[in-house]
Amino acid sequence: MDVKLEGINRVKATLSNGSKVTYYYAWKGGPRLKGEPGSPEFLDSYAEATRKRQLATDDVVRGLLDKFQDSVDFKDLAPRTRADYKKQIAVIDREYHDFPLAALGDKRTRGELLAWRDSLAAVSRRQADYAFAVFARILSWGLDRGHTTAHPLRAGGRTYRSSRSSRVWTTADEEAFYAKAPEHLRLALCMALWTGQRQGDLIAMRWGQYDGSHIRLIQAKTVSKVRQSDGKRVVIPVGAPLKARLDACDSRPAGQHILLTQRGTPWTESGFRASWRKACAAAGVAGVTFHDLRGTAVTRLALAGATAPEIATVTGHSLKDVNEILDAHYLNRDPRLGEAAIRKLEKQAGNRREPKPPK
Repeated sequence: MDVKLEGINRVKATLSNGSKVTYYYAWKGGPRLKGEPGSPEFLDSYAEATRKRQLATDDVVRGLLDKFQDSVDFKDLAPRTRADYKKQIAVIDREYHDFPLAALGDKRTRGELLAWRDSLAAVSRRQADYAFAVFARILSWGLDRGHTTAHPLRAGGRTYRSSRSSRVWTTADEEAFYAKAPEHLRLALCMALWTGQRQGDLIAMRWGQYDGSHIRLIQAKTVSKVRQSDGKRVVIPVGAPLKARLDACDSRPAGQHILLTQRGTPWTESGFRASWRKACAAAGVAGVTFHDLRGTAVTRLALAGATAPEIATVTGHSLKDVNEILDAHYLNRDPRLGEAAIRKLEKQAGNRREPKPPK
């Protein structure tokens, strides 16, 4: 019987007689397993090792980390998010794997955890906040399910404060990219600016989702791994500049990806990011990323007079997120908004009699 076991650590070695062997361990740093992979002896030794590990970790943080990674909440995360969480969980585990869960209720624990975050912040404030946020989510999950009785990380705040007010693609950035980048990446830029969608959703998009006037998609970041219908459905009217580029493309089978590499193959996320960085460098576009195109799209829609509900319908943001982006992150109190506001006020004033100024 072929049984897939998670976490098996394989170590290859060369014996003194020159022959090569492979040793199997229940996990990295765990006990060595007996027998050949797939054999009853092998499966029994794996089961015994994991049982002992569970007994040894039930009352400490490592046990809580393991339970969370086995949970539906964790498995429902998008693949990229799960990978990012695992990196932060490894950071937490290195420091607190043997920390007693019972000690989480001690008043001194919060100070200890904040000091740990501050030590991480000395290297990277953003990563420190991410590790802290992941730990807080795990503790909240554990508290809800009775695995722990305390959650000392509530309302911990952040060490990193980012002003993204300048992180908007300007018209000059856009023109420089169009002038220097290869055509397959120009299409990616146009799609991002005219749809406001995430990189992952754009490189996964297929021709069958475009009907000549609208693009329909289910946003991957909001999709449950168990219930695909839980994803946020977005129907995006296709603006004229994007429509012209899409309609100018050659062969378009419904199942083919819209965005392809120069070789005509689907993108991987890492491959796209690497090619995008090179194209930006060649075009002299600096200080902005592909991710900033999503906020740029929100900004441009607002400057064009779109309301927050209208913007949310296009980009798939919540109304709260749209308002937060416009208020704090991207608009930077663009003077064009002030000009537009005064012109509207002037127009309204022209429709009624205003009192004459004093002489």
